[in-house]
Amino acid sequence: MTRPLESYRALFPVLQEQLYLNHAGVAPTSLRAAEAVRGWMDDLVYHGISHERGWEAHCERIRALAARLLHAESGEIAFVRNTSHGLGLVAEGLDWKPGDEVAVASSLEYPSNVYPWLHLKDRGVVVREIQTPSGGVTPEAVAQAITSRTRLVAVSSVQFATGYRTDLEAVGTLCERAGVLFCVDGIQSVGCVPVDVKKCRIHFLSADSHKWMLGISGIGVLYVAKDVLPRLRPVLVGWRSTTDAWNFNRTHFELRADAGKFEEGSAAYPGLYAMGAALELLQEVGVENIEARIRELLARLEKGLLELGCEVGPTPEHRAGILTFLPPGAQARELGAYLSEHHVAHSVRRGRIRLSPHFYNLPSEMDRLVELVRGYRA
Repeated sequence: MTRPLESYRALFPVLQEQLYLNHAGVAPTSLRAAEAVRGWMDDLVYHGISHERGWEAHCERIRALAARLLHAESGEIAFVRNTSHGLGLVAEGLDWKPGDEVAVASSLEYPSNVYPWLHLKDRGVVVREIQTPSGGVTPEAVAQAITSRTRLVAVSSVQFATGYRTDLEAVGTLCERAGVLFCVDGIQSVGCVPVDVKKCRIHFLSADSHKWMLGISGIGVLYVAKDVLPRLRPVLVGWRSTTDAWNFNRTHFELRADAGKFEEGSAAYPGLYAMGAALELLQEVGVENIEARIRELLARLEKGLLELGCEVGPTPEHRAGILTFLPPGAQARELGAYLSEHHVAHSVRRGRIRLSPHFYNLPSEMDRLVELVRGYRA
């Protein structure tokens, strides 16, 4: 029998003080993740590096967990500091030529998926705008943005402000037909909906763990498809980038053939242990089950908010884990302050309230949010 999702609430003590609906911002991590970090810290405190080989072996298990979550291979996964770090490695590591173009929805995207491409201007790379009148990236808009000079399309799997979910499979198919590289900022989808990098023909995907993965800030993953690994030059290299990394008695500069070449130095063990525990939890619950629960919660929110006359988006067919809304005549900042006074964790993005529940939230909590909004309007 599948374990009831409500039974996981005890792992998240933050729920005792807050109605937590801000997983698209910064998620609370679990007691399991905290215990994993404490376990590593205690090992270091009491035993120094005596068990370093064990730490390294555990990190490789975490790499395998991340690969499984993305339907990738372990050798295609590199550990990075955050989403920006991963996207920057891609932007700076390709062999650009003057006149090359990158298609990006720069007016809509989170800065992490805009600035690395704009930073290529001094190398002659042109950023071409993907039009987004519907608040999201559509395959049709991507097709219109691709030219004969387009080298790469960069999109978010889900837009951080509007919650609009990109049809990654359709965009990936389009990029493949055009012979264009496909790069994805995956932080707003990995952990709340299934992501299959192979099915979607994604070449690069970066996401850190402090949102839907329920890990902590400062650690994440970069996926690089094995067929493009040789084309991506590491921006930074160090002892760990090489094939004989643990032999410090000689100089042997031969880069690894897998994604490990992007990890230049010592591992961030506390973050990795936290992310590992978080990934284990996600896979224990099942991402399909997580997606179904979040969809159920957002549908309940939508129904209640629409009954109050609120503007609600995105529509269910374009939704992942985010719902945005605003009551008639309301100002988002004032309403946001009111919700904060009532201990509701949320975000305000581009003039609307953004809500993002996770699998352990309850339908009754969605009703409570609706009642708070009703009270604000009164």
